[in-house]
Amino acid sequence: MESVESSTEFTSSLTVSSHLPPPRTRIFKIIVIGDSGVGKTCLTYQFCAGKFPEKTEATIGVDFREKLIEIDGEKIKVQLWDTAGQERFRKSMVQHYYRNVHAVVFVYDVTSAASFRSLPAWIEECKQHALGQEVPRILVGNKCDLQNSVQVGTDLAQQFADAHSMPLFETSAKNPCSNGHGDGSPGNSDHVEAIFMTVAHKLKSQKPLILSQPPGGDTVTLTRGRDEGEEKASWACMC
Repeated sequence: MESVESSTEFTSSLTVSSHLPPPRTRIFKIIVIGDSGVGKTCLTYQFCAGKFPEKTEATIGVDFREKLIEIDGEKIKVQLWDTAGQERFRKSMVQHYYRNVHAVVFVYDVTSAASFRSLPAWIEECKQHALGQEVPRILVGNKCDLQNSVQVGTDLAQQFADAHSMPLFETSAKNPCSNGHGDGSPGNSDHVEAIFMTVAHKLKSQKPLILSQPPGGDTVTLTRGRDEGEEKASWACMC
């Protein structure tokens, strides 16, 4: 009789274990903000699709992209929310856009001084929606391949980033490894992928939203280096 009961219990345990839910995937919501035309959509497209979009149009409302990445053996979903830079296109979406945000990427155009001067207003908007200093944020100067048209120098941008406790990256969504001459040869700009992966690394220790079943998607494997090395890399212009 005992053997029959033991067999029943063993069978039950097998049945239960076979119906365990699949591993959960953590989700990071990263918002990308800045003036219209600074290249927010191109940056998110470059990271998620690995290429520059063939056609670019002004974002109306919110543009949403996501990518499944891997850090230290853990699959993590990165959601990039790109909002319209023009107030008339984004007013109705603002509340939803700033909800449950894990990190902020501020973008300006290095060839547009006006887009750089707008950054304090974007930072203030974050404060108005309760995104404090505890939310990781980075500053990205886009279009650095257009060296002959630069209006915002690296020194000025670095001073602004330091004043707001943000790491600074300069890149080009069109030529992520451009030397500024349009030939795509190695230069001193940051890879777009490295920028967003740096943010994901900083967020990994947090406990963001959870998804029961991870969908398929491109996977990027990245191993964690020493903390000191990571901090150094997050500030350096690498290619």
